[in-house]
Amino acid sequence: MQQHRALLVPDVLLVIFEHVNHEKISRWSRKSLAALASTCKAFHEPAMDLLWANMDGIEPLLGCVTRLHPMIYGGDKKHIVTVMHEFSRQLIRRPEGQLFCSQSVDPLSEHETHQFLRHAARVRSISITHDSHFHLISALPIETCIFPRLLSLALVRILYPTKYLHLFLSPTLRCCVLSEIQPDLKVLVTRCFALEDLSIIPCGSSREVSPLSNSTIFCLCKRLVNLRCPPLDWAAWKDLSMLPTLLTVWIHGKVLHPFGSDDFNLALSLKVTDLYFSIDSAAYIIAVMHNFELPSLKRVKINVDTLHRADGDLLLRALSQCKAYQTLEYVKLFAGGLVVQELSGSLFTPIRQLFCFRQLRVLRLILPYCCSYLDNNLLFEAMSSWPHIRSLELTDLHRDLHPRSPAVTFRGLFTALRLCPHLQKLRIPIDTEHFDIDPTTESFQHTSLQSLDLDSPDVVDVEAVARTIFSMLPGIHQVNQILGGRHCWKNWQKVNKRLETFKSSSVLGHQIIGTSSQS
Repeated sequence: MQQHRALLVPDVLLVIFEHVNHEKISRWSRKSLAALASTCKAFHEPAMDLLWANMDGIEPLLGCVTRLHPMIYGGDKKHIVTVMHEFSRQLIRRPEGQLFCSQSVDPLSEHETHQFLRHAARVRSISITHDSHFHLISALPIETCIFPRLLSLALVRILYPTKYLHLFLSPTLRCCVLSEIQPDLKVLVTRCFALEDLSIIPCGSSREVSPLSNSTIFCLCKRLVNLRCPPLDWAAWKDLSMLPTLLTVWIHGKVLHPFGSDDFNLALSLKVTDLYFSIDSAAYIIAVMHNFELPSLKRVKINVDTLHRADGDLLLRALSQCKAYQTLEYVKLFAGGLVVQELSGSLFTPIRQLFCFRQLRVLRLILPYCCSYLDNNLLFEAMSSWPHIRSLELTDLHRDLHPRSPAVTFRGLFTALRLCPHLQKLRIPIDTEHFDIDPTTESFQHTSLQSLDLDSPDVVDVEAVARTIFSMLPGIHQVNQILGGRHCWKNWQKVNKRLETFKSSSVLGHQIIGTSSQS
């Protein structure tokens, strides 16, 4: 049978093979690609490129070595270990649960190295989750680059890969994930000058490592776009301010060495759009926010273990002064740790610190005391300040420590909703005891709201609450309860059942009217 001429066009073949190489059916697609590679000469190269493009571990390459092939694929029972642990079974991706044990296997010879590297140039992405086979490639020359076309490298759950790291560093590398701060990290950034994404994710005992300190390595990352790493010292932060391409910084882990008082001698500008913190020290975040101008910042996420009220005030004040008035669209602040109750001092109204961000679309505050003094006036002021708001979530995880009746009423809620026509999700505490609105006299409807989460100690008038939501919030099909006991949950279930009844009756009424008009 004659082959269609279109199949001789490389671009056409690539589209066809990429369709075959579907991620969700990887086992089937790998068999299909292998079959295509052996069909004809025109199919061989593009099929093999896709077959080897993405790899989990170096075992498939080791399987190309004649001596190791029977050890890896089961012919040599001496080097096969039955794996019962689920984690190991996932590593190997071998359905029979067998693991190639290379501990007593000699390193590759020079001839075997050529077999090992036969298809290495085709690999574009590799993820390696254990280093038990690294000794097999220990004889490779130091200047060897195993994967010359590699774009993405992930060495995860490997504590000390520095001895072999240089073998994986390709000049084409764009994305790199490491599980340890490398002493020779400078080798990475000098060899991989095209690096755009760098993630350093400590694991095991390496969570206690010192920060990237007094380092000039980031000055060498001229194309770095995204950085994820443990806490940096001030010298490293200054390096980051010199990178015009940097857009995202994500700091996570323990702060072992806080900033010193001599670190801050001038204000710096950082042109990032996304800034994320997931650490144990609010003071560290406050220092960064206070000493950086962030004129391009669009999204900020902060997850801190413990946050006292005073620190929360300082943190939000520092954020409000970072020059992101015209750009900030997303703010999430989470503090899950128990804080010491602080009753003295000024009222804690965290959202007031954020009124300056006129472009705000999403605000999520999940921290103690954030709703203590929220009332109708403050909610109205907030909605006046954020005309583009899409999602507003205010959750006090420790409301039981400072019981205070919600001060936002239904009338105050709907008055504020008139100012934010784009709002789609709302989560706030509300007063359902003093019901102050009559839906039969109100013509206002907020049609954009699709998700409503309310925190109320009790629901006194289930019928009135359900009818109000049905009449004025047509996009709401049920109300989700934030906090509260079983009694409160039962009352909100009653509200939702009445709401469902109203909606069913409304649909039935429309159907009857439609049938009558047709007849």
